[in-house]
Amino acid sequence: MNKIAIVILNWNGRQYLERFLPSVVMYSTYPHVEIVVIDNASTDTSLEFLSTTYPTITRVVLDKNYGFTGGYNKGVQHIDADYAVFLNSDVEVTANWLDKPIEHLHTHPNTVAVQPKILSFENRAMFEFAGASGGYIDFLGYPFCRGRIISEIEQDNGQYNKPIPIFWASGACLFVRLQEFIQYGGFDDFFFAHMEEIDFCWRMKSKGRDVFCIPESVVYHVGGGTLTKENPHKTYLNFRNNLLLIYKNMLPKQALLVFFIRFFLDYLAAIMMLLQGKPNDAKAVYRARKDFARHKKAFSAVRLLNMQENVVAQHSEMYTGSILVDFYIRRKRRFSELSIARLFQ
Repeated sequence: MNKIAIVILNWNGRQYLERFLPSVVMYSTYPHVEIVVIDNASTDTSLEFLSTTYPTITRVVLDKNYGFTGGYNKGVQHIDADYAVFLNSDVEVTANWLDKPIEHLHTHPNTVAVQPKILSFENRAMFEFAGASGGYIDFLGYPFCRGRIISEIEQDNGQYNKPIPIFWASGACLFVRLQEFIQYGGFDDFFFAHMEEIDFCWRMKSKGRDVFCIPESVVYHVGGGTLTKENPHKTYLNFRNNLLLIYKNMLPKQALLVFFIRFFLDYLAAIMMLLQGKPNDAKAVYRARKDFARHKKAFSAVRLLNMQENVVAQHSEMYTGSILVDFYIRRKRRFSELSIARLFQ
């Protein structure tokens, strides 16, 4: 029987552990399951709460805050399991949430990562921003979801209940083959947080592996617990990491055109932020592009290795259109309205 580790990363999140661990404990009755909390050197009373209230939960205590990427990368070195479920601390799970994703991994050896359907904790009829019912990416490197395009979030009416291959699976609830996750470098530590799961999935898909959404499994995600949507540092990480994501994984000839277009689009986004009264976000975009240019050379060897190991250059789950043009000009607000949706009906 395969061993499963439900791995929750915590940093000063006692309020989330108190609120959401009960559902994890109650509904994680699958055989051979271990719940593990990796603590990123919290300074609140998280560890005291765990030892008192949940003494049987395994704790891996790190010496400092390594972020989302480093926290998981270092923590999983102490875990012995076949499958790991990276679960955000602000996620409520539901009955039988483990069954179908684990069954899929067991019966589809080429699948390396899976996500469930992710709905909003605050409004349970709606998809949640960070993952919805599976992630995709357009040719300019902009991610979107089956159930969320740009800022438009759809209501869940069962329209995306079909299990399908996707481009990336959300880090809010990410099922992976643990040994392969470790073998292929896990998350990129430099990312710290945001888009690291897209980078991992892109690397795996380029190696010929599959990523799936299994909507029969449902979880509810709060979202924005550590960095809120309005946080300029989140803006910085999203823009910087998105550029690194493209540089590391996109074919060089295609990337040349994309970076040319993105130069104008990124600064247009910064101007819009200024006009909206968000000067700190506009500065974050400028700093992100500056830091990307400064660090790009350090990733040239990784990029070369990725290109050499690629066995799949073109992905059907990569949208050949522009999600910005579709959203702002063609006024398409739903995933089902995009041409890529027809490939996965």
